[in-house]
Amino acid sequence: MTLETLVEKLELKCKCCWEKLKTTEIKGGYAGDLLSDVMANSKEGSIWVTRQVHLNIVAVASLKEHAGIVIVQGATPDKDTVEKATREGVPIMVSELTEFELVGRIYQLLQNG
Repeated sequence: MTLETLVEKLELKCKCCWEKLKTTEIKGGYAGDLLSDVMANSKEGSIWVTRQVHLNIVAVASLKEHAGIVIVQGATPDKDTVEKATREGVPIMVSELTEFELVGRIYQLLQNG
């Protein structure tokens, strides 16, 4: 599934790197807010679901080569975060849903192809 499909099906708002939505494939997912846990356990190509909005999420997503980041509960990433994500090529999307609900929906989409 591509990021574009995820954005459309879950009505996400993309904050940067729109050009990557059509071509970036999601290989799995990871949910968490503890950066050390995400660095230790997430995998390349995953969509990362978090409530964090600061610069460090971009560094982690870039290091782990994530497909992108989805920030939940309508939280807005800092301006500096969006600028860094744009430079690093890390798509950031925002959802109004809770982390629990969003992760469940992403899981269903990935299972159904």
